[in-house]
Parts: sequence; C-alpha cells; structure tokens
Amino acid sequence: MLTLGQELTRLRRLKGWTLREVEEKTKKKVSNSYLYQLENDNVKEPSPNILHELSVVYGASYRELMRLAGYVVPKASATAGSVAFNALNLTEQEEEEVMDFVEFIRRKQKRRRETNE
Repeated sequence: MLTLGQELTRLRRLKGWTLREVEEKTKKKVSNSYLYQLENDNVKEPSPNILHELSVVYGASYRELMRLAGYVVPKASATAGSVAFNALNLTEQEEEEVMDFVEFIRRKQKRRRETNE
C-alpha cells in the first residue's frame, strides 16, 4: 500500500512536473520545499486545504489523499446513489469513476442544450 508521499510523488511524475512546477501550478499555495517534505513522508498531518489544492492540480481523488494522510473519510451520506452503489457492491474508486462519468454526461447535455438555444 502506498504512503501519501509515494502517491504524491507518483502523481507528480505522471505529469512530468518538477517540485517547482507544482509550486507554480498551485499559485505558490504549496511551496516546493513543503511538497518535498510531503513526498518524503516527513509531514505527519498535512492540512486538508493543502491536500485539496494538490488533488485539484493533479486531478486526483481528494478523498484518497485524505485517507492516505490518515484522516477518517466517511462514506458519502445515504443517498439514492450510495444505496445503488451499495447494491452493486462498488468500490470507493468505482463509485468516484461512476460519479465522474455522470458529471461528464451532464456537462455534455448542458452544452447540447446551450447549442440548441
């Protein structure tokens, strides 16, 4: 199982970015030296705000980064969607992918409606 630092390193390398480039992409909200500390697992309780910023920059799951950082991440509240997910026995990652796909379809439909107006 990956540590938070290993996952952050993996995500950054997938993008082909340096620590300084990540700092720039976060508009200096996360310094390259702090990111270095995170990637080397030297920070024990990173701020949820920092994790959110990195999840946005990397296009990664905020919930997963929070979980890897040791935060308790409860399941989504019992909605029709979560009940359906439970019935399908989907993993958390599968649930996120389904929700991403639903959002994609909604954006596509919205663009179609705007084009037809």
